[in-house]
Amino acid sequence: MNTQGNTYTFIYASVMVILVAAGLAFTAIKLKPYQDANIKNEKMQNILSSVGIQSTPENVNGLYAKYITESLVINTKGEVQTGKAAFDIELNTELAKPIENRDLPVFKCTQEDGTVFIIVPLRGKGLWGPIWGYMSFEKDFNTIHGAVFDHKGETPGLGADINQPWFYDPFKGKTVFNENGELVSIAVYKGGKGAAQIAGDTKHGVDGISGGTITSKGLEAMIKDCLVNYETYFKNSKSN
Repeated sequence: MNTQGNTYTFIYASVMVILVAAGLAFTAIKLKPYQDANIKNEKMQNILSSVGIQSTPENVNGLYAKYITESLVINTKGEVQTGKAAFDIELNTELAKPIENRDLPVFKCTQEDGTVFIIVPLRGKGLWGPIWGYMSFEKDFNTIHGAVFDHKGETPGLGADINQPWFYDPFKGKTVFNENGELVSIAVYKGGKGAAQIAGDTKHGVDGISGGTITSKGLEAMIKDCLVNYETYFKNSKSN
C-alpha cells in the first residue's frame, strides 16, 4: 500500500476544498452589498409600480424619495408602532408570528396633484413556491388603485402570468369591503376571461388564469390572508 501517496492525495484534496470554500466565501462577501442593493431597488420598484409609477434601477431612488412621502408600521389593532422602519419589515416573517405580535408596513404615495394612495405588501404561496405583491388603495381605504404581483417559480405561460399587466390591471377599481362594511377581499374566478362577469361578481372579483387555477387561488388566499391583518387599520382610517 502506498501510504505516502494516499497521504499526499488526502492533503491535496483537503487544501483544494479549503481554498475553494475560502474563494466562494470571499466572493459572497464581496457581492453581498450589490445583492442587497438589487433587492432594495426591486422592492422600491414594486412599491412604485403598485401606483402606476414605472422606474429603473438608475432612477428608482429619486422617484421613491419623491413619491413615497410617508411610511409607518402598525399592528393588527391598527395602532402605529414607533421606532420601527416600514421598509425593513419582511411580511413573510411577520405572518409566521402570532397575529397579535405582527408588525405591518404601510406606505403612502403622494402624487403631484396631492392625491394620496395607501400601499400594503402581500405575501403568499403559489403552486411551486412563494408569490408576492403590493396593492395600493384610494383614500376610501376600500377601492383598489393598482396592484402588482410576482413569483419565484410558477409555471411559464400559466401561473407565472400573475406578473403580467393583463392579469393584474383588472384589479383596479375593485373594492375589498362590501356594502355592509365586511372585508370580502377579492375573488379570483376559475375559467379565464369573463369568469368574474359570468359569476356576477364585478365589484369584488377578477378573472383567474386559464390553466393556472392553483396559482390563481393561491393569489386569492394571499390577498385575503394579508388584508385581514390591515382590516382594523383600514376601518379606523376610513372613519376619520
